[in-house]
Amino acid sequence: MNTMTLWHITHWEFAALAAAALLVGFSKTAVSGANTVSLAIFAAVLPARESTGVLLPILIAGDVLAVLTYRRHAHWPTLWRLFPAVAVGVVVGTVFLVWADDEVVRTSIGAILLLMAGVTVWRRRRAEAEPDGDEPDGVSTPAGRFKARSYGVLGGFTTMVANAGGPVMSMYLLSAGFRKLGFLGTSAFFFLIVNVSKVPFSAGLGLIDGHSLLLDAALVAFVVPGAFIGKWAVNRINQRLFEQLVIAATVLGGAQLLLR
Repeated sequence: MNTMTLWHITHWEFAALAAAALLVGFSKTAVSGANTVSLAIFAAVLPARESTGVLLPILIAGDVLAVLTYRRHAHWPTLWRLFPAVAVGVVVGTVFLVWADDEVVRTSIGAILLLMAGVTVWRRRRAEAEPDGDEPDGVSTPAGRFKARSYGVLGGFTTMVANAGGPVMSMYLLSAGFRKLGFLGTSAFFFLIVNVSKVPFSAGLGLIDGHSLLLDAALVAFVVPGAFIGKWAVNRINQRLFEQLVIAATVLGGAQLLLR
């Protein structure tokens, strides 16, 4: 792998990566989708393709903290419906990574994120009312199953090729009517399971090796304070602001990928 080792990174580059790791912890416990900014920072400091392998263990650390925080709020029927489609997306994403260069990956993911954000805003504006509690709206209907499969494939694809599945799944959970805690609990388990399952694929592609894990060991400590900041902040963010922040983070991440 061509990723720079810990010893070849300047102080400023390490500080940028540490800030990105802090943001990962925050996004996992507060505003899912905000870690697209972390993705951009990692790709700016490290080679873009290889940066996904360095970022993956950082994301898993954040997922563990999110599960410990919101495990009681997960909606497992939604998770079981998503996983088969996500598996298809991960396989397609792995094949895509074999031949795609950085520019193709960035353009594809950025376009998908902006499309998902636009569709979600349109759907939310058409909705007459939002359901109360943590239960999603209409997950057992044929339309709900089709939507879950569509977003699942896209989520699996984007998370494999660029660790950018967060915004896609955020758009799905918002469009399904999840409230704040149900959203965070369901996404926490979803990404822990999906990200762990990606490790063999990333290692097989040479994106994870001893050098990348050494860098991860130095950065993972910054995820913990970020998670605590997120837990503190989420109790002070109302539902409407929460949704606006998630959508804004998605648009920012998609635009950044297209403009880089």
